[in-house]
Amino acid sequence: MPNHLVYIVMDSCRYDSYQAALTPNMDRLGLGMRRYSYASWTSPSHYALLMGMIPHTNPRGVFASEVYKQEFSKWVERLGIPDLSFKTFVPQLSLPKVLQELGYETIARVSMPVLNQFTNINQYFDDYKLMANHNDFASMVEEVEFEEDEPRCYFFNLGETHYPYMLSGENLPHISGVHGVFKHMDEYLLAGAPASNPEFFDPQEMQRLHKQQIACVEYVDGLLGKLFDKCPDNTHIIVTADHGELFGEDGFFGHGPVMHEKCFEVPFLEGRIAQ
Repeated sequence: MPNHLVYIVMDSCRYDSYQAALTPNMDRLGLGMRRYSYASWTSPSHYALLMGMIPHTNPRGVFASEVYKQEFSKWVERLGIPDLSFKTFVPQLSLPKVLQELGYETIARVSMPVLNQFTNINQYFDDYKLMANHNDFASMVEEVEFEEDEPRCYFFNLGETHYPYMLSGENLPHISGVHGVFKHMDEYLLAGAPASNPEFFDPQEMQRLHKQQIACVEYVDGLLGKLFDKCPDNTHIIVTADHGELFGEDGFFGHGPVMHEKCFEVPFLEGRIAQ
């Protein structure tokens, strides 16, 4: 039987947040690599991931088309199915479509509203759901079950590592650009001043947010231990992120219309857990 597949995307988790976190369960998969996302925000990045295009390396001195070929060929080892290649994915260019045709039950649980079930991203999933709470990886883990005679793919988008990083109320730092700049945008424009705020990037608040994302990675890692206990030996597991995040570097906060290395750097781990 083909390998089961568990594909976990930690939303907005930049590489150095993973690197700084204590991750004993992720470490069981091996050492995480620094790779690069194909987009700087959730929706387009997930479209690329679900095409079968995992976050990429950045090799020099090669034709880019060769990198695509090599990455698609790795699905042979991941799924335990010979002769998979880029041609297998055309014309739909859809990983869940390929999996369905190979006999997989395809299940997705997503946390971000831009990935809701009314978007095209839910195509070719047998069971697709937007979680009511975007910090609910725990419930996703509780739902996981595997069949002995049917391969399954679980695709998880996790909101814990996305802003506000599991903070709320008084624990949430006050950041002018998030909590006030849009309210006063017209005032800035009418005054002929740039739509920015000199108090926006309080370095201490930015540092605290970055540390909180690191704490969220550790929280996710704790739940991974429960998930791994449920996975049969023939389960291939991928842990990565859809894009990074900016915590004040070079005048940026967040992600999206941002061209900065930290917005594209993501962790990537894959492997199997021996039970």
